Amino acid sequence: MSSTVIGSSILIDGEITGEEHLVVRGTVKGRIQVRDTLVIEDGGVVEATVDAASITVQGTLRGDVAASERAELRPSSTVVGDIRAPRILIADGASFKGNVDMGG
Repeated sequence: MSSTVIGSSILIDGEITGEEHLVVRGTVKGRIQVRDTLVIEDGGVVEATVDAASITVQGTLRGDVAASERAELRPSSTVVGDIRAPRILIADGASFKGNVDMGG
């Protein structure tokens, strides 16, 4: 599996689109659309509308999320925005403010 890593000192203001696994350690503002998995690592900050197959948040996410497979909020995560996904895991210790839509 190929992946792209946005390093901790990188700031991207704009739109990211792609087919492969994306790991965010830095800051992204705008929009992210990937067909594979998006991982926002501890220390990573995303202020964007996000669309991916699977999303795992360990850092901070401010924006609406659409995941076609699943969304996971780990204990260290902070998420402000609405989440739309068929499967959602919010771990004990995660901070979440928004609405959840699991389809149905």
